[in-house]
Amino acid sequence: MPYVEGRVVHDADAHVMETSDWLLRFAEPSIRDRVPPLHLATTKPGEDRLLAHFARKHADPAYRARDAEEILLRKNWAATGSFLKEDRPLALDLLGFASQLVFNTFLNGYLSRAEHGGDLDLAYGLARAHDRAMLDFCAVDRRLLPTCYVPLADFERARRAAHDAIAAGAAALLVPSRCPKGHAPSHAALDPVWAQAQEAGIPVVFHVGGGGVLLDPDYFENGLPREKDFHGGEENFRSVDYMAIPHPPMQTLATLILDGVLERFPRLMVGVIEQGASWVPGWMRTLDSAFEAFARHEQRLQKLSLKPSEYVRRQVRVTPYPTEDVGWIAEQAGPEIPLFSSDYPHVEGGRNPLKRFEATTARLSEAARQRFYCDNFVELMGRALG
Repeated sequence: MPYVEGRVVHDADAHVMETSDWLLRFAEPSIRDRVPPLHLATTKPGEDRLLAHFARKHADPAYRARDAEEILLRKNWAATGSFLKEDRPLALDLLGFASQLVFNTFLNGYLSRAEHGGDLDLAYGLARAHDRAMLDFCAVDRRLLPTCYVPLADFERARRAAHDAIAAGAAALLVPSRCPKGHAPSHAALDPVWAQAQEAGIPVVFHVGGGGVLLDPDYFENGLPREKDFHGGEENFRSVDYMAIPHPPMQTLATLILDGVLERFPRLMVGVIEQGASWVPGWMRTLDSAFEAFARHEQRLQKLSLKPSEYVRRQVRVTPYPTEDVGWIAEQAGPEIPLFSSDYPHVEGGRNPLKRFEATTARLSEAARQRFYCDNFVELMGRALG
């Protein structure tokens, strides 16, 4: 019996758990000696040293006999199909999801740092290796929708990267929410990236980790004992980090809207993934306030045919965390906005995300609930769903 029954549910946030050689296996010879070691320790301390142990577990018939009953209890490399691609179709069957949009776990920080470094050959080479690895993992099942990374640091390389990713089968273009070095993410020379995504009928997506360093580390020098995160370590999100998570996509999306990117590309869909959604209603109001305050004096705003919040409702979809009130978000921002996600197989997704989301969507109409679990994702993904 699958976890989800009686409803079509698409999962807008799922992950592969990389192994230490995951990127290196797909890197071109010209950059292989410059690929940094993949740091896997943003999980339970010491867990990254147990990959051989987990591989043996997944080969143990007694362990596999409990796959169904423990499908959401096992996390990270212990989870079915988390790093062994041949097991991921079974995980989908047991979860009951119609599809999963699949992201990396550990690489967004690497990709961001490389993009802002001085070696663009390395930055775009790392992106190509990432994309090959994602496409390879997802090739085992058409329900797995791979995200391919497009650095925005260089205009012509970004255009080529988008072209190559789409040609190879990307279901979504993953772009950084961190501002590129030396130009805005809305720069007109990046229009070929957005044009190709629109023409292909696939979305552009932001994901947590793509915004660079969230906070000045001095915020944690508070004279108190250092707090551990819910993994037991000190390297992942805690309450203070959590408050900063939406800031990069808020600013980057606002810039794309106010500079007219969504006006020029009215069929381009944008997903904001694993960065919460409670911020969206107030941000939409602030966007409209900025428009009202500056439209008389700014030509770019005078070229917009819609209020900024109307572009959001038309073209932007966002994943709430399980701890957020999806009903309130839908009521305040619009039922077009929120997307269901599980964060499988990460700890952050919890052991019963459906139960949490059912509780906060109970007061919504069936049409709004259908949007949350299915229709908003179908709108976001376009032709990528086939």
